[in-house]
Amino acid sequence: MSDLVDLKAVLVIALIFIPLERLLPLHAEQSSTRRHWLNDVVYLLFNGIIIKIGLLIVIGTAMLVLHQFVPAGLTQAVQSQPVWLQAVEVLVLADTGFYLAHRAFHAVPFLWRFHSIHHSIEEMDWLAAHRVHPVDQILTKSASFVPVFALDFSSTAILIFTLIYQWQSLFIHSNTRIKVGPLKWLLASPQFHHWHHANEREAWDRNFAGQLPLLDMLGGTLFMPDRMPQKYGTDDPVPPLYHQQLAYPFVGNADQLFVGSTEQLAQAARLAQASPTSAGKSD
Repeated sequence: MSDLVDLKAVLVIALIFIPLERLLPLHAEQSSTRRHWLNDVVYLLFNGIIIKIGLLIVIGTAMLVLHQFVPAGLTQAVQSQPVWLQAVEVLVLADTGFYLAHRAFHAVPFLWRFHSIHHSIEEMDWLAAHRVHPVDQILTKSASFVPVFALDFSSTAILIFTLIYQWQSLFIHSNTRIKVGPLKWLLASPQFHHWHHANEREAWDRNFAGQLPLLDMLGGTLFMPDRMPQKYGTDDPVPPLYHQQLAYPFVGNADQLFVGSTEQLAQAARLAQASPTSAGKSD
């Protein structure tokens, strides 16, 4: 468990973002213990285990298939570059993969059922960044990392990107009013990503990039007005608890499913009582 969940890292992150959201809040009325915060703590502690296992399987399988198709000269050219340049290229390549996968999760109804879990967040903060269905996270991260591993970028360059991704993911979800000025067109910020979560019609299906808003500019999906959204979430009937949310993409609302099953069983019992049994007929 300790190898899969870095509790020290979790503590450091909490000690940074909780005070930051108290000192520079975007929505000052929002409490650190807002609705469903415990549910997102469960995501924080346990979701990563499933995701790491899934990524090993998906990326490992993809590498077995792609390895034979990537020319050795291309990977050698990649490795001959300085680490800083590789890190820049990894950032662009990985975020392009993320952008395309993220956009697909909005466009394809079946995929949206997984992604709607993340969009069920109604109060944005650093903790809410962890509420992502494992299937969603495994596929979008695979879209980011498979091209990077296939081209055999250096482990240092990949590590640099990974650290940027992890910290920026927390920052762009955080309940902070921090702005980055003119850099908002180059680097994802709360001003950029909060609009992706806004439950306002004009903001739907916008701002898909993880780090580079330029990708949305090129894709025609950028939306970043001067004001900030006041309402977040989705109108989809996403259930509130972790285990229900894991099942939701496959079975719909878990509560409704349970109620429906109970009613069907009760109806079957009533019919059985009303109908003569085979034993009665033999008598």
